[in-house]
Amino acid sequence: QVQLVESGGGLVQPGGSLRLSCAASGSTFSFYRMGWYRQAPGKQRELVATITSRYITDYSDSVKGRFTISGDNAKNTVTRQMNSLKPEDTAVYFCNYYVAGRNYWGQGTQVTVSS
Repeated sequence: QVQLVESGGGLVQPGGSLRLSCAASGSTFSFYRMGWYRQAPGKQRELVATITSRYITDYSDSVKGRFTISGDNAKNTVTRQMNSLKPEDTAVYFCNYYVAGRNYWGQGTQVTVSS
């Protein structure tokens, strides 16, 4: 059973930065994809950024140039650096781990961008 542990998040002013991390355990597959999705109040969950175990990244257009995702295969962790945060980035951010045709989700962490 895959388990995800998220850390980071919180309250930040517009233009500020935050870092989110997610660690996966319980998986023995060598190929996987990890990343982050977010869900704002009243909106559907959307992709933010993902990275595969081969270090192929994907970003949503809304965060390109501001967010950077990185991974560590040895530790099964993924880190996302968020810069130049905007109020519209406010959401609950969920860590996602996709392996062998299945999605696993973290419990979610709140990011609030407000002055």
